[in-house]
Amino acid sequence: MHDIRWIRENAEEMAAGLARRGFSPDEATRQVDDLIARDEARRANLVALQEMQERRNYLSKEIGNAMRDKDMVRADELKAEVAEIKSVIQGGEGRERELDQALADALAGIPNLPLADVPVGKDEHDNVELRVVGEKPRMNFKPKEHFELGEALGMMDFETAAKLSGARFTVLKGKLARLERALGQFMLDLHTTEHGYTEIQPPLLVRDAALFGTGQLPKFEEDLFFTASEQGVVAGDQSVSAGSDPVTVRKRFGLIPTAEVPLTNLVREQILEQEKLPLRFTALTPCFRSEAGSAGRDTRGMLRQHQFDKVEMVSITDAESSLHEHERMTECAEAVLKRLELPFRTVVLCTGDMGFGAKKTYDIEVWLPGQNAYREISSCSVCGDFQARRMEARYRPSEGKGTRFVHTLNGSGVAVGRALIAVMENYQNADGSITIPQALRSYMGGAEKID
Repeated sequence: MHDIRWIRENAEEMAAGLARRGFSPDEATRQVDDLIARDEARRANLVALQEMQERRNYLSKEIGNAMRDKDMVRADELKAEVAEIKSVIQGGEGRERELDQALADALAGIPNLPLADVPVGKDEHDNVELRVVGEKPRMNFKPKEHFELGEALGMMDFETAAKLSGARFTVLKGKLARLERALGQFMLDLHTTEHGYTEIQPPLLVRDAALFGTGQLPKFEEDLFFTASEQGVVAGDQSVSAGSDPVTVRKRFGLIPTAEVPLTNLVREQILEQEKLPLRFTALTPCFRSEAGSAGRDTRGMLRQHQFDKVEMVSITDAESSLHEHERMTECAEAVLKRLELPFRTVVLCTGDMGFGAKKTYDIEVWLPGQNAYREISSCSVCGDFQARRMEARYRPSEGKGTRFVHTLNGSGVAVGRALIAVMENYQNADGSITIPQALRSYMGGAEKID
């Protein structure tokens, strides 16, 4: 979320940033003008309330003076005016809440502004390749896609998954199931023992406030799965007071689309000491996505699922360290693919392809021989203080007064299902067997091949 005071003072810069994000110049200007108009209405209402309060305080003193002078007629007139002002103030306070919420809702729908070095573009075709690592495998046979290999092995079952849950689900069996588990454990071990991340086992169900904090709500509600349970609650976690009848409400929980949500929210509504930063968290969790808007895309296989496992990395830094941390986080994600000896490339996303909360994003794309294409396996983003403002997460500088908003970063380290796909396709053999990468063999009981 953006700082409305900064927007007021930098209206042209804000509009230019939105234009780089893909807004037309006219629409960008209208968005900024609308935000400023909402803020001006809110501030004008506050000034009016303050003036009314001052008038009420003055009249209260005058009532005292009139009572002292035993001028009851004037005292009654002043009391009548105070009563009228009290009614006006109550209405103004209700209006204040409405105006505050209207401004907050408008700000919540505005994306983060890209950093100056992010390439301007419309979509993935305008992303810029930074580096290519590893050599593509040379095969003297036509490589198969992962679902062809998995089905032939009898270890990847889409038909049964569809009976259980519908489209975009998979049942893995036997050694392929173990290989996916091995990949997740290998990534966690790498990040915790060599990269300095603290392993977290977070909840998979979160409140709307957590999803708002990282930017999934309200804009991307259709991409999420929700559940609800009936509880006797009146507001928040406060139980109904003794002697009153319980009020049954529907309390909604969201299934996490990524562990970024609970990991980043670990610092919500806190003030941290700068000396304790950066904080680095990692988790291996299932992720749940409705894949809204992806009809017809990647319908075969495991590339785009409603449920998948992913190792996530999250960093909480001070304002000065976030860009350096972004480079470091990307290197940690790349290290996974290097250890697995998988060819990949790293690209910087253009302004039109970045996520809602990102200021800059690197995508790591692994080579898939069966598709003869690079496909995303990790996305590492620096968000600045965009998420921190939504979460009220701050730090106290070691020098100076006051507090500042932390900076947040998140990255896949990496998507486990897509890593499984990459291993299957890059390590496939002509007979349909799959050689197990050296880095995973200790996790696979010493096995060298799946056949």
